[in-house]
Amino acid sequence: MYRAPIFRLCEITGLRVDRTGERLIRANAVAAVVAFLTAVVGALLLVLTRWQTVHLLPAEWYYRILTLHGVNALIFWIVFFEIAGLYFGSTIVLNSPFCAPKTGWFAFGLTVAGFLLTNAMILSGQADVLMTSYVPLQAHPLYYLGIILFALGALVGVFLFFGNLMVARQAGMYGATLPLFTYGLAAAAIIAVITLVSGAIIYVPTLLWAMGVLPKLDAALYKLVWWGLGHPAQQINVSAMVAVWYLAAYLTVGGMSVNERISRIAFLLYILFICLASAHHLLTDPAVSSVWKVWNTSYAMYLAVLASMIHAFAVPASIEAAQRARGYTRGLFQWLAKAPWGNPTFSATVLAIIGFGFIGGITGVIYGMEQTNIIVHNTLGIPGHFKGTVVLGTTLTFMGITYYLIPLVFRRRIVGMGLARLQPWMFAIGIALLAVSMIGLGVLGVPRRHWDIGFSMAPFRHSFPAVADLLWVLFALGGLMAVLGALLWIGIVVASVFFGPRLQGAEDMPLPIATPVRTQHSSTGKFVAPGTFVLTLVFLATFLVFFWLNWKWLAAAWEVR
Repeated sequence: MYRAPIFRLCEITGLRVDRTGERLIRANAVAAVVAFLTAVVGALLLVLTRWQTVHLLPAEWYYRILTLHGVNALIFWIVFFEIAGLYFGSTIVLNSPFCAPKTGWFAFGLTVAGFLLTNAMILSGQADVLMTSYVPLQAHPLYYLGIILFALGALVGVFLFFGNLMVARQAGMYGATLPLFTYGLAAAAIIAVITLVSGAIIYVPTLLWAMGVLPKLDAALYKLVWWGLGHPAQQINVSAMVAVWYLAAYLTVGGMSVNERISRIAFLLYILFICLASAHHLLTDPAVSSVWKVWNTSYAMYLAVLASMIHAFAVPASIEAAQRARGYTRGLFQWLAKAPWGNPTFSATVLAIIGFGFIGGITGVIYGMEQTNIIVHNTLGIPGHFKGTVVLGTTLTFMGITYYLIPLVFRRRIVGMGLARLQPWMFAIGIALLAVSMIGLGVLGVPRRHWDIGFSMAPFRHSFPAVADLLWVLFALGGLMAVLGALLWIGIVVASVFFGPRLQGAEDMPLPIATPVRTQHSSTGKFVAPGTFVLTLVFLATFLVFFWLNWKWLAAAWEVR
């Protein structure tokens, strides 16, 4: 029997909040933190193992924990959080009810079952296949079943997001188009459908193969289709991350895109082209032609890069324009110096933009090209790139927005605000050190997945240049600092959600919500964000330097006449 939604009036925003939808947001957010804690514990063990001075785990447990960390960090933690974000952006933000609460709980049950089953198989030693689980490596059938259940639950959650948008549209809760934040989430949801369907296409026959129903599974076909899941799963993160950047700019300084139409076009480019980045995982495979490789890793990929460049300019420009409208107009950077750096959401967002651009973005373009990819293919530089995108970019962004979601969704004050202000800096600096050291080690040729880089049990010996010793120290220092920053965030979140004082009214809001400032280009021709323009030129100069260096290193690999 149909039950009308029960709403509460948010004392901070004045919006109606569907209580059932709010509970689903809370449940998925809590599950995300549990998955993140699992990933962080795995990360600590891996840092202490890859750091040759400690070399903590034996080979068997190293690969087991590497599988555990990869699945939880790249899939479970982020997808749980993104489902919570999809529900938040399609109900609370739109002042609208949740379309099908019972189906929402069914989807949550599937994802939790998949999460538990997959991790149980890994920890029991029946799935030491790493996250990619390349054929002919074979795990227990229940491992594949767990992944399928989780993907199915996530797919249902995505469809519920679209259902919520239809309900809000029919109720007239938004105008001609969605708010920019929800629009970005819609782009992420469309990419998610493509991604999760690709996963089903390959994991269902893999399950049948593991059960013995199918006699064999072609390894080249598996890898080709699996990367339709593996890399686009991270492109969901990129679109969701950028959407949160726009939301964070709006909440912290009242910033709004100086040209929303261009920002929306950039999200459309993500939908059309960003999944093509999967091609760089197949550059050494004979399954696809050279023409396909060149097209996807150059011309088509650059359209997705263009979208990221648009967002990387638009978000800081919205912050600068809002700050200048408030009177911070002296010089090029007073707007930045007077920004609310004491707000952990703001600092996390800015640090994520810088880290994602200068570390993840530059390496992403270079490593995604067919020619320069081969310099670091299957070296430690590739997961170093991941650290710059998924961790320093997406994870830090999600951490930052949590400081607003806790009071708005859980209706609790932040416990330990002083530590919360420190946390983004600790995590960002740690991940930056970790990522840069891994990229440097990759350039030196340190292998990506090898348990013992000293090759102590091999019939041959190999010594890396002396600078590798310094990079390993930075690797350990950055990894340990990042783990401490992650554990600090988890502690703040748990303490706030379960033990934080309840909000009594708008005056209890621990972080202010800024008054929005809509700015456009001046009719006099004066640009509204000159500081951002200068920072963009700095980024482009940095990119050109590294682009030139990588082509120089490539040319040095053989004699050029």
